Amino acid sequence: MSRSGLHVLRPDRPGPNRTVAALLVEDDAAISDSLSEALREDGWDVETAANGRDALKVLREGLRPCVIFLDLMMPVMDGWDFRHEQLRDPALKDIPVVVVTAAGFSREMIRAQFGKVDVFPKPVPYRQLLEILSSISPPASSAA
Repeated sequence: MSRSGLHVLRPDRPGPNRTVAALLVEDDAAISDSLSEALREDGWDVETAANGRDALKVLREGLRPCVIFLDLMMPVMDGWDFRHEQLRDPALKDIPVVVVTAAGFSREMIRAQFGKVDVFPKPVPYRQLLEILSSISPPASSAA
């Protein structure tokens, strides 16, 4: 049951080397639930991770998202450390990242550390996020 009170049927966890549209790396359960629920309702296949370490684990187990939506400020492993590790891993470095953050860092500062990434503030401008996702991958329901 999500925080919105709606029960959302979730797909089974992807097996090794299964491509999904997006990996949402977000520690705030309300944001993670609402954003992933909205994306799924719009036909996108979404997996979630609560921090950078969990995200690296599922990626190294074979999950291959077309894009990673990444929060910066998280416990255990933040977005800065996640991105550093992602760029060091030849199997993961080319997965596009979209930063979604409430932190007050400028786009220029984030891009200086992260490379060419899109940056969105919280609350997330959902339509713009969909435009980015659409430019990277078609919805999971239309890819079948």
